[in-house]
Amino acid sequence: MTNILIIARKEIQEGLRNRWVLATTLLLAALSLTLSFLGSAPTGNVGVNQLDVVIVSLSSLTIFLLPLIALLLSHDAIVGESERGTMLLLLSYPIGRGEVIFGKFFGHLAILAFATLIGFGASAAALTLTGTHITGESWLAFLSMLGSSVLLGAVFLAIGYLTSTLARERSTAGGIAIGIWLFFVLIYDMALLGGLVAAQGRAVPALLLDLLLVANPTDAYRLLNLGSGNAGALSGMGGVAANSRLSTPVMIVALSLWTIVPLGLASFFFSRREA
Repeated sequence: MTNILIIARKEIQEGLRNRWVLATTLLLAALSLTLSFLGSAPTGNVGVNQLDVVIVSLSSLTIFLLPLIALLLSHDAIVGESERGTMLLLLSYPIGRGEVIFGKFFGHLAILAFATLIGFGASAAALTLTGTHITGESWLAFLSMLGSSVLLGAVFLAIGYLTSTLARERSTAGGIAIGIWLFFVLIYDMALLGGLVAAQGRAVPALLLDLLLVANPTDAYRLLNLGSGNAGALSGMGGVAANSRLSTPVMIVALSLWTIVPLGLASFFFSRREA
């Protein structure tokens, strides 16, 4: 555990030195503040809680942005050090290869979590400072969104590490990472929508729908944050959630498995890879 923490601290220090932490935090804060004030403008006096509108906006932003940031952070974590020759030096110390994987992962996850909590938290802080009334239910939904956003980032960090252990060149890992982002964020849902259109109005079995949703971590995240409560009514995902038997614990478990399995595979392949 000590070695894991040492490597995690090294990754955090490198993130600070390379301005990753600052750049990511400022980007998320700027976008969240923009969405907070522009997105809440149409609510008027119809009784819609402004923080609920912010949750819907930030959840949509998270689906596109956090997976990309996570993949950019992690796609060259292994193959990049191998190309630079620093991996040989690192492995010359009494450190296991699994400790290298998990230490780097937790370091990058700390960077991503800090940027997400501060960046997105800025929007809630801004609404509070402007005197906006926010209910306890909305605060709970916002905190749930923050936690699940960090979990979604962990999913794509783990996928990025798996890519980095399998690729032999940084350029190849970068190309694969972009392809993974495009597939999960854009192509998968377009294909799913095309399948529903091709069904010509025939009902999709509930079990099949549930499997299709958890087969994509971004869809599980979307349903987790936009499928119930006021956010479900605002986002239009309430109808999908009503026809799904997926509960909140099940979707959290699904996202956790999406993190554990790729990270475990990354550790397995790295243990058999030449440095």
